[in-house]
Amino acid sequence: MTLDEIRQILDLVREHALAEFELEQDGVKLRVRKEGVVQVVAAPHVAPAIVPVLPASSPVAGAGPQGVVAADPEDDQEGLEFAVVKSPIVGTFYRAPEPAAPPFVEVGQVVGKGQTLCIIEAMKLMNEIASEYEGEIVKIYVENGQPVQFGERLFAIRAR
Repeated sequence: MTLDEIRQILDLVREHALAEFELEQDGVKLRVRKEGVVQVVAAPHVAPAIVPVLPASSPVAGAGPQGVVAADPEDDQEGLEFAVVKSPIVGTFYRAPEPAAPPFVEVGQVVGKGQTLCIIEAMKLMNEIASEYEGEIVKIYVENGQPVQFGERLFAIRAR
């Protein structure tokens, strides 16, 4: 199976919005799941297969539950409502694109719709999490390098 054939399969999966697709051919097993995870497994007697890397530049905006909730009791801003950005996937939370780089956002910073807030690494894929809101970051719930669960709070934004 060539890289071009794998790309064609991925295009078809996207085009038809399939939740899962699995193909076994010549000792190579290809499984594509809705999360965008691609697994290529070779039988022991077959040469190692090439695992295509999906682009990490496409933000995962709107992929997870987000909403507007009342302020945290620990905040001194009672009565205000904030937009809460929640994790759309299970993975590892990173505030910056690389260890030496500055964080994508800080508390007090104004962000716009579509602006990258963080990266969540899942299955060796880096998924950019983009803001669905315009406003000021008032709280960052997760520390850099911490594991996050689906639906876990990441950021509180005072929406404008």
